[in-house]
Amino acid sequence: MKRFLSSLSFFAFILIFSVSNLYAEKPYVLIISMDGFRWDYLDRGITPHILKMADGGVRAIGFEPAFPSKTFPNHYSIVTGLFPQNHGLVNNRFFNPSTGERYKVGDTVSVRDDKWYRGETLWETATRQGVKSASFFWPGSETHLAYKHPTYFKHYDGTVTHEQRIQGIIDWLQLPESQRPHLLFLYFSDTDDFGHRFGPDAPELNQAVKRLDEKLGLLRQKLAAIDMLDKVNIILLSDHGMTKLYPDRVINLTQMVDMTALQFAGYGPLVQFFTKNRAEQIQLIKTLQSKGKGFSVYTKETIPTYYHYSANSFIGDVILVAEPGYSFVTSQRELEFKKKHNPKGDHGYDNRVLDMQGIFIANGPAFKTNYKTVTLLNVDVYPLVCKILGIIPNQMIDGRLERIEQVLK
Repeated sequence: MKRFLSSLSFFAFILIFSVSNLYAEKPYVLIISMDGFRWDYLDRGITPHILKMADGGVRAIGFEPAFPSKTFPNHYSIVTGLFPQNHGLVNNRFFNPSTGERYKVGDTVSVRDDKWYRGETLWETATRQGVKSASFFWPGSETHLAYKHPTYFKHYDGTVTHEQRIQGIIDWLQLPESQRPHLLFLYFSDTDDFGHRFGPDAPELNQAVKRLDEKLGLLRQKLAAIDMLDKVNIILLSDHGMTKLYPDRVINLTQMVDMTALQFAGYGPLVQFFTKNRAEQIQLIKTLQSKGKGFSVYTKETIPTYYHYSANSFIGDVILVAEPGYSFVTSQRELEFKKKHNPKGDHGYDNRVLDMQGIFIANGPAFKTNYKTVTLLNVDVYPLVCKILGIIPNQMIDGRLERIEQVLK
């Protein structure tokens, strides 16, 4: 009996020890997005905290967005491993030509409607395999269906301060182990906001870069205070870059075709037309090519293959892509808006253009130290994070682990 009780006590100890170490051994991943943070902002001598993190970890030369190089399509590509044509968010604003329903960033009804979001997100993959997740404002994280959003999430509110967002991450990491998320997301919009308003070379933009660098320093300081800095794998990235706009490079489509007679979607660097038949499509292409400059005219058949932008019914039959620095207007109202507000920067152009490249910095127990690597693709983040967390990725993705796994130890 004594031997039996001794054995029972031993196995109970092993069980308790194993359970207590289950959470301690499970990796943590925190993905931070600095919207519109161009690759070369790191070389301006104003980001000491980011560069310190890079020196102790991994830095990519560039981080290539998917096309179009817009905010919501790329944030969703990062968390699904899919190009926009496959996850459904083909622009920040678009519509379903079959139903007329519209999706628009800033419209909380459409943004929270799960029908627009295809593919499987990192937080869905994690949840299926017992890993809790948390998001502070990641685009696409606030849909109505419970299984399509993270375990913990916040509805977007731009008035929430950076300090409050950072404290939210810290609070989640201090939850009891059984409730604690091991996959976390954090979003900041400053560099995108100031890049649009003032341009990528403005002093105001540099001030925004400095502020975000300081906030990263604050986050790392707070992680150290709770003894988590050496435990959390931090991936700092951006969804796209930014390029300068020129007032004399506005492409007024109303002067080329009768926009009121055509079905179209898009704005800024990308506009698409949905034609009734082949004859209308051919005539439209001929007219645009003869009257315009500063942009390329494509069909789904002729658009560059590396755009991965044809296999979706939300994509038009005729696709116009502006050259960097140029911008489309589709109505007199839009033209007046541009004249009044005079935006100085934009993105959404060819995703291989240098100005559209973002940043990828990673630091933590899973990553190499003082390691520089080639330009990475954002669709490859999904399988990378799955590898770190030890979960099985969805196999129906465009991302490839072999293109990015060199950053791991």
